[in-house]
Amino acid sequence: MKCDKKSLLLYAVTDRAWLNNETLYEQVEKAIKGGVTLVQLREKNLDEESFLNEALEIHKLCRKYNIPFIINDNVEIAKKINADGIHVGQSDMKAGNVRAILGKDKILGVSVQTVEQAVLAEKEGADYLGVGAIFPTGSKADADDVSIETLKAICEAVSVPVVAIGGIGAENILELTGTGICGVAVISAIFAAGNIQKAATELKKLAKQVVCND
Repeated sequence: MKCDKKSLLLYAVTDRAWLNNETLYEQVEKAIKGGVTLVQLREKNLDEESFLNEALEIHKLCRKYNIPFIINDNVEIAKKINADGIHVGQSDMKAGNVRAILGKDKILGVSVQTVEQAVLAEKEGADYLGVGAIFPTGSKADADDVSIETLKAICEAVSVPVVAIGGIGAENILELTGTGICGVAVISAIFAAGNIQKAATELKKLAKQVVCND
């Protein structure tokens, strides 16, 4: 499954912080039913076997709803389960090396914070770019701030789709109108919500007002 602009509209990144008495599978399914268009499985603290088993389950769920499934950072697991793609940061494996391992048919996303990083990532084979943190976020303590002006400059500098991430929610998403992004990636705005499905539905409506998917 390849990645097009429409599949980046409402990009959900998982987080186990708000599971309460639910499983991640249950929460992700609610998010998908609410309108999420792509799921990235992000696990920084699970052991390899648990991560693998969870990845297999969520991948199957995404297949059921026919949306792309991306693994964060772990190239080996992405390859082992035949995930639709992988997302890497600036401190992870270089985009060109990831592309060489996974092949040309897999989705490759790269986190960038500057125009220079964006241009290089596109050159190395990135299918889309994640830019942030646009707003303050508690989901990624190490995230550097990126101004809306820089986000716009990145969108203008590359031809691949750009997704904004970092502290984005219903209260501020419309501030991204006119930047040139093709979607928003959210974590707590969906998974910390009291009603995950409803939150996803609302965010998708707002995202459609913001993005450029022509």
